Amino acid sequence: MAAVADKSGEAAAAAANNTNNNLVVETAKSEEKEFNVQKLVDMFTKLNPLAKEFFPSSYHHNQTKNIDNFNQVPFNKQSDGNENYSNRRKRNNFNQGRRRLNGRAFRTQRDDSIRRTVYVSDIDQTITEERLADLFSNCGQVVDCRVCGDPHSVLRFAFVEFADEEGARVALNLGGTMLGFYPVRVLPSKTAILPVNPTFLPRSEDEREMCSRTVYCTNIDKKVSHAEVKTFFESACGEVTRLRLLGDQVHSTRIAFVEFAMAESAIIALNCSGMVLGTQPIRVSPSKTPVRPRVTRSTLH
Repeated sequence: MAAVADKSGEAAAAAANNTNNNLVVETAKSEEKEFNVQKLVDMFTKLNPLAKEFFPSSYHHNQTKNIDNFNQVPFNKQSDGNENYSNRRKRNNFNQGRRRLNGRAFRTQRDDSIRRTVYVSDIDQTITEERLADLFSNCGQVVDCRVCGDPHSVLRFAFVEFADEEGARVALNLGGTMLGFYPVRVLPSKTAILPVNPTFLPRSEDEREMCSRTVYCTNIDKKVSHAEVKTFFESACGEVTRLRLLGDQVHSTRIAFVEFAMAESAIIALNCSGMVLGTQPIRVSPSKTPVRPRVTRSTLH
């Protein structure tokens, strides 16, 4: 009985020790939790609630909001991010829709211009744009006429745009008409005439006269210098009074506007289409824009 009592006492003591150990562990855990929570509280109290990361960027653009309203904004709200994402998508969809609308409007305008345009080929070098437009004016109102040089032929081609589609249909009947020394061919155009910047068009009668003495030259080798272009045209056509050579880093060739002292020299220059300047055959056509003198600071004072 005494042995049994001793064992019972030992078991009770062991149980008490286990209970005490569990209480110590639980107490330590609770103290650790309180310590961690206290650390978080201390960390959050040191943060600036007005910092930009605590509220959506859209609030920065609303100048009517005051500081009190900013303090009421929940800084860790998932819906704010979703709202911003939704707003961004709406803006992107609006911009894409506007671009699509502009693209459709441009294509519609271009297709309408193509239907009102005819392609004319086998044009004599002596035929001017004015004379060609005069021929086709019997078919309807001509809104634009563009004669272009062909580097592979002594003859040229042109695009004539009318005010309506009926004028373009009637113009097809002029195929085979003798204009100069050759019968012209007239076909429906597959391209529209690229409009000229209105600010570059002649503004006076003097500038229109300058256009009659000016040619537009394309496909010029980039290695050819300003002096070489001038020498080329002066040796073949006549005195050059003004030359503007233009180019950029995107295109592999350059263009030039060449103004001659005499209108006859400009007509002769049209025959230079197809001639090699440098390593490229050039294209020469009448210019619709005059070569205006460059504006410098000395001319402004």
